[in-house]
Amino acid sequence: MLIIGITGGTGCGKTTVVNQIINELPENEVGVISQDSYYNDLSHLSMEERVKVNFDHPSSIDFDLLAAHLVALKKAIA
Repeated sequence: MLIIGITGGTGCGKTTVVNQIINELPENEVGVISQDSYYNDLSHLSMEERVKVNFDHPSSIDFDLLAAHLVALKKAIA
């Protein structure tokens, strides 16, 4: 299994690049894991506090959980 990370700021074309990769490779050979699925849980914050969160800042992502899921996926496929 090969893991490729596509990074960049908001609106820089990451989704376009990912879609091009998907279109160029055989069907069902690519899985996409979106970092958007790993935003820290903010349900404990009030709406006033949530709107102040900078979702472009690295601290808004639970990278430990993302890494754990990638390791588990790699073990499951191996």
